Amino acid sequence: MTNSEDGLSRRTKLMYGVGDAGINLADTMVSLLFAIFLTDVVGLRPGLAALVIFLGRTFDYINDPVIGYLSDRTRSRWGRRRPFILFGMLPFALAYTLLWWIPPIGTQTGLAIYYAVAFILYDTLATVLYMPYFALTPELTSDYDERTSLTTYRMVFSTIGAMVAFVVPLAIIGTTGPESGKRIMAVGAGVAFLSILPMIAVFLGTRERAEYQDRKQAGFRESILAALKNKPFLYATGIFLFGWIALDITQATLLYFLKYRMHLEQNYDLIFGLLFVAALVSLPLWNWVARRWNKQKAIRFGLLYLAAAVIGMGFMSPEWGLPALMVFSALVGIGLGAIQVLTWAMIPDAVEWDELQTGQRHEGMFYSLVQTLRKIGSSLSLPFVLLMLEWTGYVANAPVQPARTILGIQSLIGPIPAVFLMVGVIFASRYPLDRERFDQMRAELAERNPSKAG
Repeated sequence: MTNSEDGLSRRTKLMYGVGDAGINLADTMVSLLFAIFLTDVVGLRPGLAALVIFLGRTFDYINDPVIGYLSDRTRSRWGRRRPFILFGMLPFALAYTLLWWIPPIGTQTGLAIYYAVAFILYDTLATVLYMPYFALTPELTSDYDERTSLTTYRMVFSTIGAMVAFVVPLAIIGTTGPESGKRIMAVGAGVAFLSILPMIAVFLGTRERAEYQDRKQAGFRESILAALKNKPFLYATGIFLFGWIALDITQATLLYFLKYRMHLEQNYDLIFGLLFVAALVSLPLWNWVARRWNKQKAIRFGLLYLAAAVIGMGFMSPEWGLPALMVFSALVGIGLGAIQVLTWAMIPDAVEWDELQTGQRHEGMFYSLVQTLRKIGSSLSLPFVLLMLEWTGYVANAPVQPARTILGIQSLIGPIPAVFLMVGVIFASRYPLDRERFDQMRAELAERNPSKAG
């Protein structure tokens, strides 16, 4: 499966990377459509919809570290991570389908309870499937640049999955009103099936290093403490958290922005397609930037660039028209590529720092904590978008929204995400692992453990 101890074959990179196409297909549809599905299709008040998402995401704070800990300690003929992928696929697909069903419940409270439970079930089973997949990255290669390359492959497929999620469902669904309920349910079931197919390739096409499975694993409390004492991990997760909060807010607001601010609902598929084509094309560029500089400098530049792009989009007026919106969508897409590649590429390097300090590896726990932070961000950012709409007097499917609602939507699409991106820049400025320090760290580990020598 590999060309050398650290150099991965293209086949392995492809078989691993394709898994994120399914993950991002499913996850992007939720991030993009679930809020407006609850408000404009199901008919929930924005405040109740915010509560549904908040409850679903907060419940998930617990199961991420638990699944990470369990996968670290799993021993099987398939390794530590791959059994979760194998047995998690079908339950996840069923739970995902239920998320888009409109039950015959006639009260706002009853609907809110149903969707909160459905969201909790979906998020829990997503953790079982996704977290072990992410934790495979540092176990496939320990090379600084190969990890960026592997993450680039994954993000190419991730962007393809997101692009399909942004373009195809909306093209099938059409308008986002009460009349779209059955079509959304059908699309949700189709996405559930398609999202698990790439995970079969991951299971069949990757192999974990036996040396990691043979090692004695630390206890739960020790694994948590190892993460909290890991300086590169803390700064990397700070960059990850604030970068993805910014994207979550922008992504959740984008449909409202196009529908009510720009009055271009009929051009959903064109705008989203352009955004993700730009992101896809930019991935090799960000990989090159990271190799030429290092990951710290590259992510700092990428965050600054994206902050400028979303602020520009936030100031757009309907009079600027479709061509201007297309330009800004492409600019934002390029910045999206930086967040996708570089935030994920920095996390694996902290695993070696952990091994150097503790003599153990806690990939599952580290990645579960990253996912937990991502969900903490989502549990706050997505409800924040919905609460902002309620506070500003949003009326679902109204042809004209109040002026304060439009101002709120503009703030959510640009200036507010830019603030979070700038916080990410601060974390990036303090990230301690450049390429030279990483190579030195690997050399120390090779002296301690000759089997790690390249």
